[in-house]
Amino acid sequence: MTVSSDLATDNRVHKSCMLLCQLNFEVILIGRLKSNSPAMPIRNYRTKRLKLIFEKGALFYTFLNIRLFFLLLFKRLDYIFANDLDTLLAVYAVSKIKRKPILYDSHELFTEVPELIDRPRIRQIWLKIERTILPRLKEIITVNDSIAKEFEARYKIAASVVRNVPQRLEKIEGYTKEELQLSRSQKMLIIQGSGLNIHRGIEEAVMAMEHIENAVLFLVGDGDVIPKAKEIVDNLKLNSKVRFVGRMPYTELMRYTASADLGLALDKPTSLNYKLALPNKVFDYIQASVPIVSGPLIEIERIIEKYECGIVIEKIEIELLAKQLKTLLLDGRRLGQLKNNCQKAAQIENWDEEQKILAAAIRRVFI
Repeated sequence: MTVSSDLATDNRVHKSCMLLCQLNFEVILIGRLKSNSPAMPIRNYRTKRLKLIFEKGALFYTFLNIRLFFLLLFKRLDYIFANDLDTLLAVYAVSKIKRKPILYDSHELFTEVPELIDRPRIRQIWLKIERTILPRLKEIITVNDSIAKEFEARYKIAASVVRNVPQRLEKIEGYTKEELQLSRSQKMLIIQGSGLNIHRGIEEAVMAMEHIENAVLFLVGDGDVIPKAKEIVDNLKLNSKVRFVGRMPYTELMRYTASADLGLALDKPTSLNYKLALPNKVFDYIQASVPIVSGPLIEIERIIEKYECGIVIEKIEIELLAKQLKTLLLDGRRLGQLKNNCQKAAQIENWDEEQKILAAAIRRVFI
């Protein structure tokens, strides 16, 4: 199993590995080790974390694929499970040399991420890799219907949809107000996940806190927007209203999530990837019974409308966001209704059902 993310915090990959173990595969998960990576939790399968000279940019992806290629080339293996386009080139090359089958899981529309839209030459390289390899694969998995339809339109291939819903958590023990150093009357807002990046409404959420009283926004995770967010907090003197919490294992992340009164999913449709996105945090909020406040993204709107488990804001603008958050935080009855609806949705939107689709794909390729 190959992935470019940090193994300790990538819950989708962990769930896939656990399912493979249940199907009696011997799994080795290979990913990256960053300078700020948390300790690796104990797992039921083997892991290997690659420490690279570069941690981002073209040189990172180049060295990652070189390391993966030689590591896989000289390792005894029967099957390869590649996660995302940034590990696929090395995996595909090894699979052709060793004549081993690949299962490919695309966690996003990689060639349409904001980081590539403004870099057309680099984007063309990734598009070339995608166009060359994807039509030749026996099986492709992705995270939602919208991205599956995009792959079908581009390459005339059918992708199985395995949404990134969490495992059913019967009880999540959230932190107390005292443990979070909040007063009993203070409300808690959260934006969480391993990808706290640009164009995800994080800057607007931070600036909106200037207009919201008796509430604290927790940013739990890491990403390229965090330095900018910290600068905004310092400039606007919002240190008492915004807290930064680093990346952490999923179980601890969910304790923070379960403590929140509202979960924010403010990704903006600034790229096709974000327009079609269905972020992991949406399902985490549902499992933790935390009402969702979202921007107008197709897949998130579909979930919120289906279960009435949150609200959708027309535009991610500071004043509008602040107004909507203040109104909702003051409406205890409405918050209670949304929370109850999250609890009902959690009975349906969980990994117990979704893993059956992944198991079927595994059997078609590997068994």
